[in-house]
Amino acid sequence: MLPRVSDLVYIQVASADEQESHHEYKSRIVEMDETNLYIEIPLDERTGRYKPLHLGDELSVYFLTEGGVKNYFNTYVCGSRQDVVRMVAIKKPELESISKIQRRNFLRVTAELELAVKLMDQVQFIAITEDVSGGGISFRCDAKWSVKPGQQISCWLLIPYRNGTVEHAQFTAETVRIKPLTHDKQLVMMKFSEVVDMEQQKIIRFCFEKQFDYRKK
Repeated sequence: MLPRVSDLVYIQVASADEQESHHEYKSRIVEMDETNLYIEIPLDERTGRYKPLHLGDELSVYFLTEGGVKNYFNTYVCGSRQDVVRMVAIKKPELESISKIQRRNFLRVTAELELAVKLMDQVQFIAITEDVSGGGISFRCDAKWSVKPGQQISCWLLIPYRNGTVEHAQFTAETVRIKPLTHDKQLVMMKFSEVVDMEQQKIIRFCFEKQFDYRKK
């Protein structure tokens, strides 16, 4: 079932800061319309401080139904409204997107980034990513490169940010699946197997920026 006006909601805000991304805030639904839920500014009950939310913020939300069942959905901030109290507008979930199982998957975005690939037999080549997330990537390359499922691959990803800076993220990933695209091209899907937190946060930051750009269009 969908949340209703006056329901309490419990919110986690997606962040490149691991500690912040697991912090939980409490709010209440004040109003709703066909597309949005309007909530009070979320409160951190442990500190008594309010949590400012910004346009485009990714949120993981749950509300309680009969018997204390937690109902989860993912959404994002799409505006604000000033009435008697200031309210934050979040995208209203589709009924089928609400789950009783918490899902905090990494945000995945379509992006063509340059990727330097090194196979364990010392073969090296340059590829272009198909999509990127904090948990793994997919890339396109020539079918002549012998890549197999379960193979460990060392990678260096070139990451351009909105402010004009460029970073490199280094990681080792495991090949999950190989998909032929044409007779001479293939798509390689990988999940990270070895990546230090600082390198992973670079990728997560890029995904947040990319998603925000999509929503402004």
